[in-house]
Amino acid sequence: DYELCEEWGHLYPVPREDLINLHREHLLHLLEVGDMEKALQLLERIEDPGICLAISEQSLDQHPNLAASHFLADYLTAHFYANLTTARRNEIQALYMGSKVLLTLPELSRVNYFHLSSRPLLMLEQLLMNMKVDWVAVAVPTLHQLLAGQEIGFTVDDIDNLLSKYAEKALNFPFALKEKRS
Repeated sequence: DYELCEEWGHLYPVPREDLINLHREHLLHLLEVGDMEKALQLLERIEDPGICLAISEQSLDQHPNLAASHFLADYLTAHFYANLTTARRNEIQALYMGSKVLLTLPELSRVNYFHLSSRPLLMLEQLLMNMKVDWVAVAVPTLHQLLAGQEIGFTVDDIDNLLSKYAEKALNFPFALKEKRS
C-alpha cells in the first residue's frame, strides 16, 4: 500500500505534509519489521533533502524500537549533521551512543534500560547502581570509543568521575572501627 501511495504521489500533486506523513509511516513500518535495507532505499529515493530530514527527524521523535532508533540517529548524523542545531545534534548523538551501549547489553535486559537510551551517562550510572559491573565493563570502552572527538554534553572525564564515585562508594564501610585503648 505504501508503494502504491508513493507511485500515486509521483503522478499527482500531493501536499508536502501528506507526503512527509506517508513516507514517515512507511519508514517506521520498514524499521519495525527490521528491513533496514529497504528503509535506506526509501530515504535515498526521496529527492528533496528537506523532506528527507523532516521524515527522519519525525520518525526518530516517535521513539521507535532500539534498532530503528539506532538506524535513524546514525542516518541523521551521517547525512544531515550540518542541518541540525547544536542542541539537536547533541541529542541525536547521545541517542546514538545510548542505543549502541544498549546493544552491548544482554538482549533480555535491554528493555529495562531502553528509557535511558538518550541519556547514556545516566544509563551507565543505573547499571552501576544495579551492580551490573560486568555490563559496565563492556559499556565503558564502547562509550570511550564513541566519544573520541565528539562533543555531546559529557566527556570521557565525566565517565571516569562517575566510575570513581561508585568505586569510592563500594569501598565505604557503614561502621566505624573502635580503637583499642591500653
